[in-house]
Amino acid sequence: MSSKLSMTQRLQPFGRVDVLAESMRRPAEFLVSSTWARRRYEPGISDFTFGNPQSMPLPGVVDALRTAAVPHDKDWFGYKTSEEAARKVVAQSIRDWVGLEVRPEDVAMTNGGFAALAIALKAVTNPGEEVIINTPPWFFYEALAIEAGLQPVKVAIRPTDFDLDLEAIAAAITPRTRLVIVNSPNNPTGRIYPQPLLEELAAILEHASRKYGRAIYLLSDEPYNRLVFDGRPFISPAQFYPNTLIAYSYGKVLLTPGQRIGYLALPPAMPERERVRAAIEVTQFAAGWAFPNALLQHALADLQQQSIDVGQLQRKRDWLVDELREMGYQVHKPEGTFYLMPRSPWKDDLAFSELLTEHAVFVLPGTVFESPGDFRISLTASEEMIERALPGFRAAIDYAVCHLPGTQLAAAD
Repeated sequence: MSSKLSMTQRLQPFGRVDVLAESMRRPAEFLVSSTWARRRYEPGISDFTFGNPQSMPLPGVVDALRTAAVPHDKDWFGYKTSEEAARKVVAQSIRDWVGLEVRPEDVAMTNGGFAALAIALKAVTNPGEEVIINTPPWFFYEALAIEAGLQPVKVAIRPTDFDLDLEAIAAAITPRTRLVIVNSPNNPTGRIYPQPLLEELAAILEHASRKYGRAIYLLSDEPYNRLVFDGRPFISPAQFYPNTLIAYSYGKVLLTPGQRIGYLALPPAMPERERVRAAIEVTQFAAGWAFPNALLQHALADLQQQSIDVGQLQRKRDWLVDELREMGYQVHKPEGTFYLMPRSPWKDDLAFSELLTEHAVFVLPGTVFESPGDFRISLTASEEMIERALPGFRAAIDYAVCHLPGTQLAAAD
């Protein structure tokens, strides 16, 4: 079948997944049929699209996996659920980083942050209930919600400062609302939500939970919580709202997205914590053994000590922000994650992203992640790649100004 057919058209024989396919149509088609999909492996390409490594893995990560690969007993590679040693590592790291006294038994090890989100969405909801998603979102929140039988309710962030729009969230809550997803530091904006905002969000959810006579859960997606800039602290919503599930992936801080290990954790003040814990475990089994593999759990104590160079990441952020602003791009300075989100000089971000490909520069169009008129750059790019790409960024905006001047050009903080 031709690759030019949309995802929905290719899945037409399976009518039950049409809605699911439509929810992920934009990212799926970019992955399959874009110029990036055809040319990404060509020599000399500067690929800023996704948070993939552009250099060799951290030596400490390789050493940890090597050490863990040596079996200690006959059960070393046997079936694994949430192993006690791995849970203890996670509980200690949360205490150290966030200050929450999470208990090891309240940690569920998952095969990546993706699985942590999927399990959380099913464990504390019933089909037909609503989940509030802030936009622009991570690509697959909507698809995960639909697959769990939930109704996504989208609420736009505030465009001026990229903060959550608390009034809009409060207005979107109904008797059917069961979950609110919050992602901080945020992908794609790089915003770290401040303590007063999170405290106010907690008050809104507590009020709504009392009003409707049942808990509204908050799912805090925190895979970038160690990738913060300028000495800023990371603050978890779980510090203020007990009915929070914390989702995490080690793939970001280690820059190993193909090594799938993450977790779901419950704060000690969560009411009915034991019931939620049991629901998560049952869901992990029913979802197809959604636990990380043995090797990664054995290696976790050593992996926990590793991190990409956040200082270097910040220097790349500053370098690119300064260069792009000087060229005329409108781009804010992110507080965390490893992404920039500039405005496209053309309102048609797909067309401008295609223009960049003519200069061997690949970015992610904002339309793919529900932010038309923007595009996203991954700072996981090597310094050599950035240097190579700068002339292409300049040539593209110069062409854009000449052919459609004055649409979206200005520096911004």
